[in-house]
Amino acid sequence: MPAATIQSVEPIEVAAPAGESSSPWSSTVILVRVTTTSGAVGWGEAPTTLMTHPVRESVREVARFYDGQPLTDHGACLRRFEVYSFYRSRSMEATSALSAVDIACHDLLAREQGVPVAALLGGAIRSRVRAYSNGWYSDCIEPDEFAKKAKAKVHEGFRALKFDPFGDAYRSLSDAALAAAVARVRAVRAAVGDAVDLLIEYHGRFLPEAAVRAGQALDEFHPRFMEEPVLPELCDALAEFRRRVRTPVALGERLLTPADFESFLARGLVDILQPDITNSGGFTYGREIAQIAAARGAPVAYHNAFGPIQTAATLQMDAVLPTFFLQESFEANWPEWKRALVRGYSVDHGEFRIPSGPGLGIEVDERAVERYRSESMEPIGPEPPWVIAGTWARRGAPASLAKPRATSRRKPATKR
Repeated sequence: MPAATIQSVEPIEVAAPAGESSSPWSSTVILVRVTTTSGAVGWGEAPTTLMTHPVRESVREVARFYDGQPLTDHGACLRRFEVYSFYRSRSMEATSALSAVDIACHDLLAREQGVPVAALLGGAIRSRVRAYSNGWYSDCIEPDEFAKKAKAKVHEGFRALKFDPFGDAYRSLSDAALAAAVARVRAVRAAVGDAVDLLIEYHGRFLPEAAVRAGQALDEFHPRFMEEPVLPELCDALAEFRRRVRTPVALGERLLTPADFESFLARGLVDILQPDITNSGGFTYGREIAQIAAARGAPVAYHNAFGPIQTAATLQMDAVLPTFFLQESFEANWPEWKRALVRGYSVDHGEFRIPSGPGLGIEVDERAVERYRSESMEPIGPEPPWVIAGTWARRGAPASLAKPRATSRRKPATKR
């Protein structure tokens, strides 16, 4: 039987319907559907974060290297794209589009063989992974609000929680802003006890001196890690941060190539790696990053903040990682439209069970995909797009940063 040929690579934007609340950074998702001449379909996903339309158009560029090629030659397609994509190593648009197509090709190949993607990556060494909850602290500003919601997440079974306690501080950190952050973390620690891991999210927004001050002040609460403490363009300062702050440093969602991860480890800038499978080269580069981490004994905690196909793909990597650490999860705090896209995995008492079915081990609800098709852009509101809603200002309060939402045009749902 001749090998299946890639017939089409289609980027599909889906978005929150009118009236349903989503944080701006998670209000759109780019799915990629790869179809072969045999009619088989594989799925991938690319991140957005104020890059929805550029990433979607980059998928069309990547598609030109895959269209009409045998599915079994997808690796050669990726390497050919490397040659032509002059800015790939610094272009989130290029690597995200490439990642989505690579994930879809692996999904197709594994389905063709009737095995999970993990089998193509060397075979699973675990069937469950511990998750940490993120996104749980929406509408939290006061310490007692953080504490109440943290306790609820622990009641659901989570034993690790990530949150950003820094409010609207950016670049610098006043004494008052630092005191407020300390009060929030102290309240969460008191509410959940010492058996729960606290993970402190900085969102890569501080100058080095402010980051160090915050790190030293929060060390007393024994966080498991501090994520992206300094502005990414000042990453060399992480060496000084690691010398002066006891808590380990985690990062990786903005690193795009295996060489980036090797460089950060070699320069002593990071303790825990957080690749994002949807912007760091899918499974093909994912294997290389995992090998780098294994060679250096670096823990890996995949970044996973967007949609369900990202989660499904990430779980297949988790299954084979020699140095797996923790898995990020927003699922418990997702809006309904995002839950409707996929069936096949869940979070139960703070753990994911890794799907063992063919491919990514999930089924995509194509009717839901069509229902939520969109041409919209992420909203620009009172808070930056990377903020959990309601943590910079009360929802509905006047905000000087607010701007009109970009005009959007939603495609009508397709009847089936």
